[in-house]
Amino acid sequence: MPPTRFRLPVSAVFFGVLGFITLAVGIFAMTGLLHKVHPLLNADGGLALVVTGIALILSGAFPLGLAMLAAVQSSAD
Repeated sequence: MPPTRFRLPVSAVFFGVLGFITLAVGIFAMTGLLHKVHPLLNADGGLALVVTGIALILSGAFPLGLAMLAAVQSSAD
């Protein structure tokens, strides 16, 4: 049986990109660069965006880890 090729899950890419964008916006908001854009983008709002960005990145890492384990398992069989 030929070894299975590793396939990157679409959800990992989607949540990863969305998470890094949210993390970057949160960091910009925490430094005070976005306070003139909207009053809620202050340090507290930035902290909420940073936490949300980390959660999105970890949500994308979960299907990625499962795909990696599936690829290792199928090549071991």
